[in-house]
Amino acid sequence: MTRRELEQLVALGEGISVEFKRRVPQPERIAKELVALTNTHGGRIVLGVDDDGTIFGIDHASEEEFLLRQAIEAHCRPPVDYQTERVVVEPRCDVLVVTIPESSTKPHRVITDGDKEGSAYVRVEAKSVEASAETMEELQEQKDRSGVTFEFGETESLLMRYLDDYGRISVSQLAQLADIPPERASRTLLRLTKADLLHLHPDEDGDYFTLNY
Repeated sequence: MTRRELEQLVALGEGISVEFKRRVPQPERIAKELVALTNTHGGRIVLGVDDDGTIFGIDHASEEEFLLRQAIEAHCRPPVDYQTERVVVEPRCDVLVVTIPESSTKPHRVITDGDKEGSAYVRVEAKSVEASAETMEELQEQKDRSGVTFEFGETESLLMRYLDDYGRISVSQLAQLADIPPERASRTLLRLTKADLLHLHPDEDGDYFTLNY
């Protein structure tokens, strides 16, 4: 990547696939960003750039690469694939571009000392947010959507009419609409998502579903 290409990337700002950091933060924090990107569509973490897009660079890129590798080994399960590239911005001052591909072994989790089970994260706009139970199941099922069958009954008919009128629905809204337990509402929405009739939108204020056409 050239300096000009870096400037063009930074000018676009942070988003669902781009995150700026002045330095590698605490190991669990950078692990969260890495996991969220690989669990979503992949992307880049640009080290040496402030949140407002100011390019500062880093003096010791090798140390940042070491901290990054340590964070992945200690806190990402399974480990996250990545590549790094240095872009010279001043003599002995680089920006480190970390490219993370979308994973084929989702979901990845962040493991902490107090929580060996770990938590999964996804990108929502320019933020990394914890994945809900529905998003976790969706991540696990993305590899194989073949052979999904379901009965289109009264609940599904209510759901489709509601979506035609309002455009989006949550698990709790469907449970209230159809007078069914939240667990059944979740299964119904996920089954239709697996059949490519609905699209699941992770959101920090609560996941929601829309029609997939």
